[in-house]
Amino acid sequence: MDFELTASMMCADFGHLEDEVRRLENAGIDSFHIDIMDGRYVPNYAMSLNDLRYIRSATEKPLDVHLMIEHPNTHIDLFTKSLHKGDTIYIHPEAEYHPSTTLQKIINAGQIPGIAINPGTSIETVMEMLRIVDKVLVMSVNPGNAGQMYLPYVGQKIERLVKLKDEMQFQLYWDGACSADKILEFAPKGVDGFVLGTTVLFGKDRPYEDILRDVRALNL
Repeated sequence: MDFELTASMMCADFGHLEDEVRRLENAGIDSFHIDIMDGRYVPNYAMSLNDLRYIRSATEKPLDVHLMIEHPNTHIDLFTKSLHKGDTIYIHPEAEYHPSTTLQKIINAGQIPGIAINPGTSIETVMEMLRIVDKVLVMSVNPGNAGQMYLPYVGQKIERLVKLKDEMQFQLYWDGACSADKILEFAPKGVDGFVLGTTVLFGKDRPYEDILRDVRALNL
């Protein structure tokens, strides 16, 4: 049972960001998750383009950029030019008039196209986009803030998406309130990766290496 672990960097200590990146790398994190918020699509601000560029320069690990912004097509070139080929960009379909156009720009730039699905977004409304993207990020909480409670009805959506993975050829990732018990339950069902934030990884009085070792031991 293999699964990817990505660190939600909006939860990191920004007073020691270089050290945070280095310690997470040494601990064996698979990638870094960058949340970009505009205060409009979600009622909050998170990381900036400059934060993204710094982390991109500080590590060779892949970046997963989660755009929680209105009309990402307007600014997508700023993000694609700041990333390496093979990095991932997720957009929210509701935030764009023509999301497939934005996804095509991500593909043309050599990055991995993804969509993020909110708890209240039905699979039916994004079905055709599942044929375009390589990754699907399922929000188990409403987007915009860290430390929220898991919404149980999302589990049924994840199970439905698992059944579509092979046909549509995408990978499935979990974002929000990601605890060890959720990984233990959903990784065997077919979820490919998990975004780790304050529930498991950050703000704990333990080294990242010990935490990630314990999480990975769940696949034994």
